[in-house]
Amino acid sequence: MPVPDRNEIQPGQRVKIVEKQNQPTGQQTEGVVLRILTKSPAHPHGIKVMLTDGRVGRVQSIVS
Repeated sequence: MPVPDRNEIQPGQRVKIVEKQNQPTGQQTEGVVLRILTKSPAHPHGIKVMLTDGRVGRVQSIVS
């Protein structure tokens, strides 16, 4: 499943991310986007965001 592009992600949206320390296992964390950190329109491993609780990771999916 492809990761969402930057234009699909908005602050306030609920997403699932993979934090850097969880990249080998792929363990996902759910949270609400506070800020979008990646400037480019797309990234093969996911757009990097900061969640409202301060965690940082790459978006794997948007929670509907």
